[in-house]
Amino acid sequence: MGRLIQWNVMSLDGYFEGATSWALDWHQSVLSEEFHEFCAEQLATTSLLLFGRVTYEGMASYWKTAEGTIAGYMNNLPKAVASRTLKSVDWNNARLLEGDAADAVKCLKAETEGNMFVFGSGKLSAALIAAGLFDEFRIAVAPVILGAGATLFGRNLHYLALRHEETKTLANGCVILRYTPMQNRYVRPVES
Repeated sequence: MGRLIQWNVMSLDGYFEGATSWALDWHQSVLSEEFHEFCAEQLATTSLLLFGRVTYEGMASYWKTAEGTIAGYMNNLPKAVASRTLKSVDWNNARLLEGDAADAVKCLKAETEGNMFVFGSGKLSAALIAAGLFDEFRIAVAPVILGAGATLFGRNLHYLALRHEETKTLANGCVILRYTPMQNRYVRPVES
């Protein structure tokens, strides 16, 4: 069975995207040889990349013409896209998921060996968190405060208890955090 892992870069104040769609210039604060090595190591363990529509479109437009080790992984790995509006996908090894995203991802987990990563995809991630499907969260905290943007976790989620697995601090100040959901992990918040 595949392990579903959320991977995102997030500002210290909780944003994974700036004030406008694809405002990611602040990612420069984490980019380094050390960060790229970490990304390549994690991509080497990947069996499938999973995207929502918006992230798929942005990633495909960038990576299709990119070169290098990470581009090789991004272009050659199998990809699945959860979308209610796309009719087709044209990035190498990509396919559309049919029906409810959470149900489709349950099936993907059952048929996939190895790690399945969700990059970006805030709305999709929220639906998968609500369905209890993530096995791990990996968050690279960038040493920046944006002040505005799209929040990574601000989507009316319920309480989720996590266990800290690892902290890796890079020389540039980026901190990579790894968490796994605890048993009996999904609990509705207590109303006051």
